[in-house]
Formats: sequence, structure tokens, C-alpha cells
Amino acid sequence: MDLILIGLLGGLITGISPCILPVLPVIFLTGGAQSARFDGHSEVAQAHRGRPYLVIAGLVLSFTLVTLAGSLILGLLGLPQDVLRWAGIVVLIVIGVGLLIPAFERLLEKAFQWLPRKEVSNRGNGFGVGLALGAVFVPCAGPVLAAIIVAGATGRIGAGTVVLTVSFAIGVAIPLLMFALAGRGLVNRIRAFRTRERALRIAAGLAMIALAVGLVFNVPQALQRLFPDYTAPLQEQLTDNEAAEEALGLGGLVTDENRELDNCTNGADELQSCGTAPRIRGIEQWLNTPQGAAVDLKDLRGQVVLIDFWAYSCINCLRSLPHVVAWDETYRDAGLQVIGIHSPEYAFEKDAANVASGIESFGIDYPVALDNNLSTWTNYRNRYWPAHYLIDAEGTVRHISFGEGNYEATEKLIRQLLADADPEIVLPAASDVADETPEVGSTTPETFLGSSKDVNYGGDEPYRAGRAEFAFPDDQAADTFALDGAWTIETQYAEPVTADGATIRLDYRASEVRMVVGGSGELVVTGEDGQERIVVEGTPRSYQLIDTDEISPGVVEVQVPAGVQVYSFTFG
Repeated sequence: MDLILIGLLGGLITGISPCILPVLPVIFLTGGAQSARFDGHSEVAQAHRGRPYLVIAGLVLSFTLVTLAGSLILGLLGLPQDVLRWAGIVVLIVIGVGLLIPAFERLLEKAFQWLPRKEVSNRGNGFGVGLALGAVFVPCAGPVLAAIIVAGATGRIGAGTVVLTVSFAIGVAIPLLMFALAGRGLVNRIRAFRTRERALRIAAGLAMIALAVGLVFNVPQALQRLFPDYTAPLQEQLTDNEAAEEALGLGGLVTDENRELDNCTNGADELQSCGTAPRIRGIEQWLNTPQGAAVDLKDLRGQVVLIDFWAYSCINCLRSLPHVVAWDETYRDAGLQVIGIHSPEYAFEKDAANVASGIESFGIDYPVALDNNLSTWTNYRNRYWPAHYLIDAEGTVRHISFGEGNYEATEKLIRQLLADADPEIVLPAASDVADETPEVGSTTPETFLGSSKDVNYGGDEPYRAGRAEFAFPDDQAADTFALDGAWTIETQYAEPVTADGATIRLDYRASEVRMVVGGSGELVVTGEDGQERIVVEGTPRSYQLIDTDEISPGVVEVQVPAGVQVYSFTFG
């Protein structure tokens, strides 16, 4: 019952959020207005009176299946993750054209003459329209939807996840259904509308085509940025309590093993008691241990343990690692055991050789576990790179710190736990590593170039998987990147097509700009201070492009040769 209530309320809140705006005209016209009673003779069968309900039912079914199982099914079939979205867009365009051009609609129906015409025409029950809308429908990602997506992406789909997803979809559908019924009621009540069935069909067709074209060019996302998400506080209030978190845990995140981690406050400056540390599990390989032997936390009782979740190309981790390495060097002989849990964000970060190269460059001597399936990440219910979990000599988690910063407090608590474990110990002087954590919001956000999660793209052409020609825009927005030349956009990176290479222009705010690059070649970096050449060789890693004394805006162009893959920009 908790899951049903949380799902319904989460869906209702999402159903009145700004991200619903792009689909409202289609719902109003094709789901509602077309099911009204029209005066006079019509050349097509009267629309199904239950059309608003069936359009919404199709949307609920399609959205539920795509959200829960779409990623897994497409992965098993070896198909691109966005194939269902594109199929939905094509269907919307086809139906929209059929509404505009009755002859085209009749031509399409010839393949389905064995079915009653009223079930094929868009004047039928509308269930197919709803299926197409559900495939392209992307609601705002609040905590409830995030729990559903994590469960679906990791294959941890149980009865609880299904119940939560269905109830969420129904919650979203209720405001949409009210809107569709309002469309029908408006047409029924105003005689001028009831005599203009053809005009309403054209309006519905145009709305469908406009939505489809807008989805191709990511217009809904641009519109959403114009409207503040006034529902975000409601989403947080819904899930920021023990009952909601426990209910959402049926998706596979909260277990008896990690439940007490909630007792820890992020970045607290005093020790807390947060339950026995969850196991380190599902590790593919151990590095920096004798013969690659696994490390068991139970064998470390009597020592203070620091677990650091990181990834070798993550700039936040790059700034955090000097502190972790310094703590290891300073307190190892005093009884501190540091364990790095390498939880990859990119596919290339799963390669043991790549991680080993990163370990060497960062000067890491402590054990590192390759958590390629995010098993330990999930067992700790972690969500951040980096994240630090401090465990006392009895095996209890006493401190959690997410993200960068808070280093002084964490080291103070390390020293306190070491003294508690051995009251007679003489601790060395504290480590002396400067905290270079940038102020939140002061720099350009991390920018990805792969099609699966491209962020901050500022070009004029659509950015999607495949080969395409690009040109720099005349007016590029701040904190964005743009491409020039022929590029192939893959899921996780972009790569020039021609032997002459291609160029990226980046408008940024930062004191340091780094670029995650793989392959072999020479980058030509042109900034305000001149030109620099950077040799790229081997496995993907982070290369520094810009390094200044203070955070400031700037523009840099990077000429990328063929054979080099560009994954992301990170900023400090």
C-alpha cells in the first residue's frame, strides 16, 4: 500500500509539472476533442466515445513497459536504446499526416482492410495513439521515477517495482485524462466547434507532427528549462522520510544489510553510528593486493577502514584522490586501511588495464576493487563520485561524505577513530593537502559528448547517434560545446570521420578544463593564450586543456584528428 500511495502521489505531482506541457495539445485535441459529438455528416466513422480513456490507457501501458523493461529487452536484442523513442516519433508523424490528408490515411488503411475501418482510422479508439505517446513520453525525473529507472536498468525488477511503476503511470495519467475530457467537454458545449470537425482534425494532426518534430530537435527540454520545476519541493517532501525510503527499497536498493546507513548525515563533523558496514561484493578483479586476493571487511576488524568510491576519469575524483592518497600514506602505519571501489561511469572504465594505468598515475598503493557491475555501489546505496565511508575498528560505519570537500572533517574523524582503536597511539601530524573544491555552481557542469547522455550541446544541428555534418553556430550559448566538420556520434563518445579531423568549440567557466580522450593522435588546443599541442596515446584518460589561477569564462577550440575519441569535458 505504501508503494501504491507513493507511486500515485509521485505520478500526480509529475502530472502537473512543467515537463507535461509538450504533450498537452496532443492529449487535448486527439484524446479529447476528436471524441466529441459533431453536427452533420462525417466522411469517417464517429470516434469511439471511450477514446480519452483508451488514449491514456495506451500511454500508461507503453510508458510502463518501456520504462521497466525497454532497456533490458533492447540490450538483449542488440538494438540501440533509443529505437523505441524513434518508433514512437515515426508513428506520431504518420498519424498526424493521416489527419491532415484523408487520402493518405485511406492508403495506409488498405493494409488493414480485414479490420473494421473505425478501429484502424485515427477516428477509432485511440489506443494506438496512446502507445506511441507512451514511447516518447519523458516525465520529470523525481525520486520516485529515479528509483524505477535504477531498478529497470540493473535488472532488479520485482513485484514491488512493477506496482510502483504502474501506480506512478496511473498517477501521471489522471491529470492527462482530466485534460482530455476537458477537450471533449469544450467541443460538446460550443456549437461553433461541433461544426468544424475537419478543422479540429487538422489541428490535431499539426499538434502531433509538431510534437514529433520537437522531440527530434529536443525542443521539450528547451521549453522545460524556461519554466522552473515548481513541483520539485513536493517530490522531495514525498520521499524524504523513512517510510517512503523503505518502500522504495523494494526496488532492490534498501536491504537489511544497508538500511542503517540512513543514520549517517552527509558530511557530519561528528562521529555517528550507522550500522555494520555492508559487504564488498560482486567484484570482478582486485588490484594492488597479493596475487589479486580479495579483501574481506571482516578480516579488517581492529583496523579503521576508509572506503572510497571513485572512477579514474571523474574530475571530482581527481581532485579528491590526493587527499585519499595522503591519508593512506600518513595513517597506514597507525592502523588505517584505505580501499578504493572503482565503480565505472563509462564502458572503458571497466577495463582493468585502464584502471591500473590510472592507479599508477595517481600514486595509489592501497587495494582497489573493480566494481564493474556496480554491485558494491548498489549494496552501499551510493549515488556519488567520489563518496567516502569511514568504518571503525568494530566494523561499524561512523561517517559518510558524498562528493568533494569536507576533507578536514573527515581527517579529524579518521584520527579520532584511530585513537579510539589504540588509546596509546602517537599519531603523526595531519596531512597537508590544499582543498581545491570549487564552489557549487561556479563552474560549467560536466559535459558529455556521447549520444546516451549528451549535456550542454549548443549547436544548431540535431545531436544524435550516427554520422553527421556539423557547423559552429553564429551565437553559441555560455557553458556549451559545438562541433564543426564531419563526426560520428556514438553512445559514449564522438569521433571525427575524415582524415583531416574535426573541431570542438567549448564555451566554459572554470579555472581548469580537462578532456577525457582515447585513441592515438595529436590535439591542437587554441585558447586565449595561444595554441598548444597535446599528444593522445592509448586508453581513454583525462587530459588537461586549461589551467589558470582563478575561475573565469573562456572559449577554447580543440582540433581532433581521426582515430581519437572524445568522451567528455570536466571542469575545476
